[in-house]
Amino acid sequence: MDGGPRILIAGDHALVVEYGPTIDETINRRVRALTGALAAKAVPGVVEVVPTYRSAMVHYDPDAITPAALREAILDADRHVDEVALPASRVIEIPTAYGGRFGPDLDAVAAETGLSPREVIEIHHSRDYLVYMMGFMAGFPYLGGLSPRIAVPRLASPRTKVPAGSVGIALGQTGIYPTDSPGGWRLIGWTPVRIFDATHEPPVLFEAGDYIRFVPMTDADAQRYATA
Repeated sequence: MDGGPRILIAGDHALVVEYGPTIDETINRRVRALTGALAAKAVPGVVEVVPTYRSAMVHYDPDAITPAALREAILDADRHVDEVALPASRVIEIPTAYGGRFGPDLDAVAAETGLSPREVIEIHHSRDYLVYMMGFMAGFPYLGGLSPRIAVPRLASPRTKVPAGSVGIALGQTGIYPTDSPGGWRLIGWTPVRIFDATHEPPVLFEAGDYIRFVPMTDADAQRYATA
């Protein structure tokens, strides 16, 4: 990347490494590669590296390394990111029931975009989505690349409870709620797949760099799973 990353101070225990201002697969790949490069370097004092869409937060122990020394280690790692072999991406299919009680916002999204509910569904499941990052709760995948045709804003007033497995959209993103939680994304579907299980190893079904493919379920299958 021309000029290298932008490195910012985030309190007295972390630095943020920014690669760009947008949701972009090339930028995200560099973020993930930097995470791998820092892991390979095993820099003394680095506690954790948390990748996001376009940046990485590097948590460190200030008693073990200075911000200046860490900055140099980050820049050195960045010079070698093109040599990092990232894990092969998997494509994980997620069976999804759309609309009705499984996707209570589908009709509103259709009305807002001037499409039919069927068109919204077809647009949503017509592409594979890169898992850019994990957050805001354990197991929640942030998936970029949603078609602008169905990119709608979050709800003006978030729900106090979104059921686990709900498939939502918000602006240019889509995602899956791993557990019951509050949330403001538009709910257009639901999956019976348990994407987070703290008793399993690994506890999450996918990781950053994988792709998710939504596969529509029949009404009969959705009903069977919902009542199981």
